Formats: sequence, C-alpha cells, structure tokens
Amino acid sequence: MIHLEISVSDGRSQYITCKLQNCSEGNKGKPFPGFIIPNSLVVQDEYVFIQVPTGGRSVHYVSYRRHSFYPVKLPKYTLPKDLQIISTDDNQVVAAIQDWHQNNSYNLYMSESRGLFFTLMLENVVSSGGPEGNVMIDLYEVAGIKGVFLSNKVVENQVKTYITYNKGRDWRLLRAPATDLQGKKVDCEQPYCSLHLHLHVSENPYTSGNIVSKDTAPGIIIASGVVGPELSTTNVSVFITSDAGNTWKEVFQEEYSVFFLNQGGSLVAIRHTPLPIRHIWLSFDEGRNWDKFSFTSLPLYVDGVLGEPGEDTLIMTIFGHFSHRSEWQLVKIDFRSIFQYRCTSEDYVTWQLDNEGEVCIMGMKRIFQKLRVNARCVKAGEQYISQMSDSCPCTEADFECDYGFERQLDGSCTPAFWFVPSATSRDCITGDSFLNSTGYRRALSNNCTDGTLLKYSPKWQKCPSQVPKGLQLFTSEGVLVATLYKNVTFLVFLEEGLSSTTSITVDFGDGTAISYVNISSIEDGVRHVYRKVGIYQVSAIASNVLGFDRVTLYLHVTCQLEQVQLSAPSVAVKNKPVNFTTTLRPVSVGTVTYYWWFDNKTEPLLSLDGATSFTFSLEGSHTVTVQASIGNTVHQDRMTVAVYDYFQSHILSFSSNLDDANPGLPEWRSDIARVVKRSVVQVTGISEDQLVVTVLAGLPTTAEIFILPEKRHGGGAAGGKRQHLQQLSQVLLSALNQDLVQFTLKAGVQVNVYASRLSPAPLVDGSESSHSSTAVIMLVSVALMGLVVFAIFKFKRKIPGLDTYTAEQPDKEQEVVPAVTSTADAKPEAEKMTSLDAVDVQPDSKSRGYLPSHTDIKPSDEAPHVF
Repeated sequence: MIHLEISVSDGRSQYITCKLQNCSEGNKGKPFPGFIIPNSLVVQDEYVFIQVPTGGRSVHYVSYRRHSFYPVKLPKYTLPKDLQIISTDDNQVVAAIQDWHQNNSYNLYMSESRGLFFTLMLENVVSSGGPEGNVMIDLYEVAGIKGVFLSNKVVENQVKTYITYNKGRDWRLLRAPATDLQGKKVDCEQPYCSLHLHLHVSENPYTSGNIVSKDTAPGIIIASGVVGPELSTTNVSVFITSDAGNTWKEVFQEEYSVFFLNQGGSLVAIRHTPLPIRHIWLSFDEGRNWDKFSFTSLPLYVDGVLGEPGEDTLIMTIFGHFSHRSEWQLVKIDFRSIFQYRCTSEDYVTWQLDNEGEVCIMGMKRIFQKLRVNARCVKAGEQYISQMSDSCPCTEADFECDYGFERQLDGSCTPAFWFVPSATSRDCITGDSFLNSTGYRRALSNNCTDGTLLKYSPKWQKCPSQVPKGLQLFTSEGVLVATLYKNVTFLVFLEEGLSSTTSITVDFGDGTAISYVNISSIEDGVRHVYRKVGIYQVSAIASNVLGFDRVTLYLHVTCQLEQVQLSAPSVAVKNKPVNFTTTLRPVSVGTVTYYWWFDNKTEPLLSLDGATSFTFSLEGSHTVTVQASIGNTVHQDRMTVAVYDYFQSHILSFSSNLDDANPGLPEWRSDIARVVKRSVVQVTGISEDQLVVTVLAGLPTTAEIFILPEKRHGGGAAGGKRQHLQQLSQVLLSALNQDLVQFTLKAGVQVNVYASRLSPAPLVDGSESSHSSTAVIMLVSVALMGLVVFAIFKFKRKIPGLDTYTAEQPDKEQEVVPAVTSTADAKPEAEKMTSLDAVDVQPDSKSRGYLPSHTDIKPSDEAPHVF
C-alpha cells in the first residue's frame, strides 16, 4: 500500500492511498473524507496520523490498523502547537507535544494500544532545532533493554538528566560516579547534584554521537556529560555504565568518540579533537581499564571511522588526512590477531537488570548474558543469548494512570478536574456490562501476573441508562464555507451515549434530512450537495429512549466570485450625494462583504450592501475603490469621479448597428468613449480637457457626455462662466442634431451619435434659491416654451433639449447659438561530495601517499595489523 499526501488548492492536502501494483487515478482510495493540514501525514507501523483544521484549531486524528480515523484524546486542556511521533514500538505510541505555553520544551505522552487515549509521561523535555530544520527531542531509548529511556528535563530553569526503567511511569536522577578519573571522591548529593548527559545521537554515520548503546551489549551506555547541578557544555567528560545506568564511571576527561567492537565485547575510543592524533584506546572489560595503541606513525587528522559490514568482522577503517592540503588517507585496522579463539559458553556470565536493587522491572526479572571481563574471544552471533525472564507478582508500580486520571504525590491516580469518571463507553448497551476503569492501566509491555492485578484492573459494571451527550458536528474540511454543486462531508461524533441504540438525524437546512439508526454507521461522514447559494442551518440530533442531544452549525454555500464592477457618475456636484453601485459576476454568490475607500482614506468603510452614497466636499479628481470579499476570494474595482461646482451633461444614443458589436466589456466601453470624445472635439472645437465621455453598461448602448468648466483661472463673474458653459452645450447639441458626430467602427460600418432626452439621473440643483416646487417649475417651463416658439419663428431653426447639472440655475433666458457649419481642428487623444563507497578498501600506498604497511602496536605482542 502506498500512502500519499496530495497538495490541493488553498494550502490544503488530501490523504490518498493506492496499491503499488496499480496506482492509477481510478484505483485511489480516500481513507479520510476531508482535507488535512499539509505535511501532517505520518504512517508508522500499525498507525496513521493526520491533522485536520477544525474551528480554527488543528485536531489530530489516528487510524489503528487502517480502520476509521478518530480524534486523538489528549488531556482536555492540552492544546498542541506541535506534535512529534517519537515511537510506535511494542504496539504503543510515544508522542512529544509542545503545548500552547511552551517554547523550547515538549511534554511526552504515551498511549494505549489503539494510539487514541494519551496520558502524560514526562513534562518539559528539552528540545532544539536540528540541522535540517527538524525538531530534536532530548529523549534517548537505550538499545538492548526494553523500557529504559534517558531524557533531559527543564527543572526550575536548569536542565537535568533523568532515567526510567518502566517506559516512563517513574523517573529519577542519575547517580554521579563515586570517584573521578584520578580516584578522588566526588561529593555530589541529589537532588542538588547528579550526573547529566548529552543525548544527541550523531546523524553522521562515520562519527560517534554524544551517547551510544548497542543491542548486542545490554547494559553498556557510553555518553558525554558533566557532574553538577545541571547540564552544561563546559568541562565535559566521557562516562560509562555497564549496569544500565545504576552506577557510572568517568573514563575520559575530554570528549572521545567510542565505538563497539566484537559485537560489544570490546570498546574502541578515539579522541574527538581538531588536532592530529596517532593513538587509539582499547578496553576489554566494559570500560573499566583502557590500553593505548598507536595506529599510524604520523599524526592524522581523523575525519571519521567506518566499521566493516557484518557482525563477525573485526576490522575498522579510520580515514583522514596528514595535512589540510593532502589527500585522504585510509588506515584499515584488523583486530583479529588480538582475539585468540571463538567464544564458548564458558566465556559468558549472567547479569540481572535492576533499578537501584529492585529486580522486578516491567513485571519481569530479566537476566542477560554478557561476555566476562578480559575474555579476548570472538563473539559468534548464533551463540549469543539476549535475555531470560521470569514474571513477577503485580504491584502498584506496574500500573500507570488511565486517561483522565492524574498521579498525585502519594502515587495514587485520581480524576483530573475536567474528567467525569462516570462517563461510559459509547458502545455500552443498556442491560449489558462494560469494563469501567479504576483509574489505572497496566503498561502494555508489562508482564506481571496475579498479585494486585485484580485491584487495579478495570471492573465489570452494568451499563447505565445514558442520555446522548457531547454531540459534535463539523465539516470534514474544518470550515464553514462550501461551494455550490460540490460534495460537502459532515462528520458527526458522540462523546457519551449508547452508540448502537442511538439514532442520528442530520438536517441539511435546505429541506433535506437523513436519519440513521446507529451512529457508528456514519463514521466516514455524511455527504450532501447544495444547489442554491445561501446560509443554511445544519443540525444533528442524537436521540434514544432516554433523551436527545442537538448541535447546530451555519454553513455558507457560495459560488466562486469572478468579478465586481463599480458604477457611478463620472462627474459629480460638490457637496451633493453621489450614488455608487456594484455589479457581481455571477450575480448570486452568497453573503458578500464590501470594503469602500473614499478620498484616499486608509481605513475602509464596511458594508454588506453593494450600494452606498458619498458626498465629496472638494473639487477635483477623486479615486473610489471597492473590494468584494467572500470566503477566501477578494475582487476589486475602482473608478475616478471628477467633482465640480457646476457642469453640463447630455445623454447620448447610438445607431443600432453599434449594439451588435457590444461585448459588454469595460475595455470596449472605454475605447468607444475615447473615439466619441475625439469626434466631438473635431466637429465642435470644444477643448478636450472640458469633455468627459462615459459609455454606460447594458443594451441599448448609451453614453453620457459631460462639459466641464475651464481649468484655467480667469477673471469674470461666475454667471458669465456658466453662460459660456451653456453656449458650449448648445454647440454640442447642434452638432449632434446635424449628425456631425460619428465614427467608423470597422470598414463599411459607420456609427452615428445622437442626443437623447432620456437621462438615468435627475437634474441637480445645489442652490438654496432654486425652485423647489413643481408649480414653479411648470411656470418656468411655460415661459421657456414661449421663448422657444419665438426663436423658431424668428430664426427658423431647431433648438435641442439639454440637461443642466449646476450648483445654481439662474432664471434667465438661454442664448441662442448658431448651427455648426464648419469643423474645428482635431485634437485626438494619445494611445497610451566524494562517495566513500567508491574508495578502495585496500588502497595502494604508492598512489595515495604515505600509508604504513605494518605498525607494531605496544605494549601487547598480540597487536592488530594495520594495512
């Protein structure tokens, strides 16, 4: 089976599986119905872990033996910022969690067999960043002995090293050596002083880390560390234990790299230094005594050590260089001459594991076979017996606190303040019995028998009658926004109640509801498709004969917003409200939030309505911006509004052949406005700076042309300037009525522009003295009509209608302007490393520089051969 995390849009991923033989699109499975957080998929042994975004938080899920996913149960107020899976050995999960209040430390938690319920194992474990951005947790599992861990913990701002022999149930400080390397007594009393170790394992396969142990050498641990109140990086020595951490001995007062030889029967130490060296140290008595040997006649800068493959080999390769400018030198040491014969059963002794004298550990007495001291024989793999064990009677020490219980100072497990012990399994059926926790659970690797087993084991109790409680409903994606016509998966969970006899009804809020007789039947979620945009109240009801529980969420169903278009007059009157409207595409997308920016203000105005009004108090050009936001989609449009005290405006229409070429695009309308403006300038002589043309959206195609006051500041009364503006308006209308304003759309298609009496906006009057009643307007209209009749009779010409937008409209007779008989000059607008695998293991000394063919190793005659 291949487990895949596939990246999808919006920074989300999906968990997909397929068979190795056929991983085509049609054969892929989706074990979890919703989206997961990127880089959260962990597949390890029997477990699959993912993280799901739910309600603004990251919820961790686990699948045991590839069954359904369930939310991981941590202590209630544990809010993980990060979760690292440390181990899944022995059908149990050890996880490191950085809680919401932690920065440079993690808490260790341990689960039961399903990896679902976690209890605290150790708090405030030191963490650091790895070389590749990974997280390093100061937890070391000792090889060869199950259940023994070392960890560095922060205690009152000091880092101290602790050891456990029962997989985290109990921890204690390390006892310091009785004497130092010179044989002087070490005065170190716990808890103020103890031994502290560096627990970083080397990521370089050619160097030794700060700590090392080996499966074939049970009980032996070599580590760098210090004796004192806390762990430090100064005055570091090398310490060794041969009884799994009960007693320690200082063996070097400088840092050394230590390697196992002869399957752990012997030890080799090389000084860890940037200086060149010539010597190595060998120990045949588990580090109690060391013999010094020279392995080269010239000092060598050691870069690394490589052990030969295979358990029975006794060959080690040291590689380095004689100077910083020389080539690599490989010194291959064969230790076989030191060991006279193959080990027999007489060369082994037994060693029993204990914890400060207590031999029953994890419910067993464990006896290991080790090579006797100074036995220089070659260990054979088939002769090695790892351990023998006998069960012990169960005691309180064999049980850890169950989920929801916390260990007190006296060692007892009592319920946490947030935990309700009476809550039963959701699979408990009334009338049947279930195993109710006593607050303790036996560690999975513990093999104790009898004794107090019955006292601490779960007790059979009758299933009580229980009302459904703790019903949860959320989408598999963890969001409250769904897309129209796409599947939405709802997940339903019930904390307490009778699962097999509790019915579930899910109401999708659109007139559709589905009922299930058993909540376990919808563990993979309930799918539904919405066919209309809107906000839906989705509810789930869990009920049985005793009662019910109900939960509700509000789901926003939207479709993708593609565009927002802002509409308003291009020219407006100062101190008069201007109406702004928006058009969305598509029209119905759900609940939209609008953000409006006016007059270059940095803070927007918010509204749920796509229309608003604004009053500009200053003349000039003003930019208006609107953003429409729905879900994680935001679209924006903007326009410029010119504001004046007064101006003239006319509605334009076009010959019908233009409608056939109207694609409804803003760019097209902008281009048409440009050519209309250019034509007007050519036939009327009106300054280009005084004209603004806006082609309106929709069909039939219409436009609005604005005649603005001159920008130059000249003398003269305001009334004279307005009169001049009216004269320009009459010139424009005359040109339009004589069909002089036209343009070529394409070869053979000529479009005429006309004056239209239909205006989408009413006349604007900003003066306090303007006429405000209908009767007065009618009287003025009659008077004007008389003047028009007189003008027609006198001058025998047509006077077209005009719309006037002005702050003041004096009651005066309009001046008659002659018809346009010539065209003014046109003013058109401008268009704007070396692989060790390839190294010869038997290098030629002639081609590689100096490499001794044989070195006598003192003081023993049984010296290893150096090639």
